Amino acid sequence: MHQKTVLPNGIRILTERLPYVHSISTGIWVGAGSRDESPNEQGITHFIEHMLFKGTEKRSALDIAKAFDSIGGFANAFTSKEHVCLHAKVLSTHLPVVVDVLTDVFLKSVFAQEEIEREKYVILQEIRMVEDTPDEFVHILFQEMFWQGNSLGLPIYGSAEAVSSLDRDRMLSYLDRAFHPERIIVAAAGNIEHQHFVDLVSPAFENLHHPASRIQRVTPPDHQEVRVIQKDLEQVHLCLGMRGISLADEMRYACHLLNVVLGSSMSSRLFQEIREKRGLAYSVYSFSHSHEDTGILGVYAGISPENVRETLLVIKEQLHRLSREPIPTGELNAAKEYLLGSMYLNAESTDSRMNRMAKNEFLFGRYVTFEEVEKEIKDVSSETVLEWFRSLYEASDLALLLLGPADIDPEEARSILARG
Repeated sequence: MHQKTVLPNGIRILTERLPYVHSISTGIWVGAGSRDESPNEQGITHFIEHMLFKGTEKRSALDIAKAFDSIGGFANAFTSKEHVCLHAKVLSTHLPVVVDVLTDVFLKSVFAQEEIEREKYVILQEIRMVEDTPDEFVHILFQEMFWQGNSLGLPIYGSAEAVSSLDRDRMLSYLDRAFHPERIIVAAAGNIEHQHFVDLVSPAFENLHHPASRIQRVTPPDHQEVRVIQKDLEQVHLCLGMRGISLADEMRYACHLLNVVLGSSMSSRLFQEIREKRGLAYSVYSFSHSHEDTGILGVYAGISPENVRETLLVIKEQLHRLSREPIPTGELNAAKEYLLGSMYLNAESTDSRMNRMAKNEFLFGRYVTFEEVEKEIKDVSSETVLEWFRSLYEASDLALLLLGPADIDPEEARSILARG
């Protein structure tokens, strides 16, 4: 059962009771992320996420770690383009402890300057680690190119230069602006009683009053460029994409189904054509990255330099086919079962249910039932998918980034994609 309480200051408390489990997953969410940073704040949200675990007024960083370890719990945090979340999973008997620690971390962190300076080096190492991981780094470079000029295209961790310049005053100022009560959700899923959770959470949060502020998010235009970035690597990392759908777009299920058919499963067309039949790549997949107002539908492949042209041609042929022919009924039904299976299997995790509950509250302001989603997926027809993708896809407007020892220039790559 799902329940919701809104505190007088606007903070929302959500629970989903699952009496058959022994655990509870809880998270403190903020509807602010890296896309909400100004140019001189790049990476600040992610930096703040790190600092929240570095000591409070009554607990050191070691005390915080010991508090979770002593109850056999797991705690972590993440920053995305649009959210920050501190979360933990514990046995239901330890709920009072985990609420006390999480609220202390979220509300009472001290942001000691010496800890900030120390953590800068940790984050700089994280940045270098990502840049040394080309199959991950190519996606970051692609988004910077695709959404250039907009904060949505910038990496969540910021740049080395920006991170090095951040200080305590700027972090506290950003907290006051971005971590407003009306953008905060406290969610829990598991063996939990709603009112008990509200009674535990509300004393810590009900007196939180930041000045009223408004986050202005600008939907970025997309840039259909083709770039080749030479780098001494064993493989060429290919990232190709086009404008996709937002998280709340009415065509999101059509997009998810097309993504399954195209390349997000082992039986998908790209996996079978590029890996199984031709042996051109070990890793190849399609993806749909969505945000509250826009998204990217794309393809990734890690390939040998001599296979770039053939791989581009195969990808183009498969996209062209999807824009011209309806997906056969059997293939579409299999994709539907794939999505439904993923949804219901994830539903067995309290972490997954807590995340889903918070994200739906941010997007729709309500709880979205599994039955509602299942009906939406089942109602999608092959004609709906075809009509949607046909309106979106234009071979000459695809964006492409190649990272590695690619023996091809942008003009030739563009001509392969645009070829009829």
